[in-house]
Amino acid sequence: MTAGQQRAWDRLWTRYGANAAGFDRDPDGPRPPLHDGRLDAPAWFGRRAPLRLEIGSGMGETTAALAAAEPDADHVAVEVYPPGLAQLLMRLEEQELANLRLLRGDAVVVLEDLVAPDSLAGLRVFYPDPWPKRRHHKRRLVQPATVALMASRLGPGATLHLATDVADYAEWMLEVTDAEPLLENPHGGFAPRPAWRPRTKFEARAEQEGRPSRDLLLVRTEAAGGES
Repeated sequence: MTAGQQRAWDRLWTRYGANAAGFDRDPDGPRPPLHDGRLDAPAWFGRRAPLRLEIGSGMGETTAALAAAEPDADHVAVEVYPPGLAQLLMRLEEQELANLRLLRGDAVVVLEDLVAPDSLAGLRVFYPDPWPKRRHHKRRLVQPATVALMASRLGPGATLHLATDVADYAEWMLEVTDAEPLLENPHGGFAPRPAWRPRTKFEARAEQEGRPSRDLLLVRTEAAGGES
């Protein structure tokens, strides 16, 4: 971490951050509040509000902007990279974002163990690690089983938002989400880029290099969900 990130971590992590259960890199760190074994968002935020989860918040630029733009919803960012979490803590403090909390942990573990079925108002995964070599594609986050898990954690009518600038990954995302019965694609394919999704310098650089971003906006169906 930079010196500024370390200061933010030391000052703010125990207040706004927590480690997911089973994330053993820091077994003595803070834990999120639980109710019946699941994340107790009202206790963590001090209110009841729609809950949106972001997987892989990176350095937090988009995360903070979206939380600031939607103060009536609560936002949880899931990330494993401490400097990124610390940078997001700096943004949280600077922008006074009372509706943002941070979870350090594996995304699948968080979804399986902490997030209750049918509980999320939204879930977003922006620019997940592309694992570009073909032999590593099985390590990509977006897989049929993981998408089924994501869909099961969304409430009916809630949105799963995926974005990537890797063309073959985008096509794979479309194929996988098309096959998931709990998800509907109102656009019939890739969605127009939402104006409200912040355009970061990394996206601008990718566009300059001929790698335009593609967005998928999927809606959870009314079908009853269940435990995974």
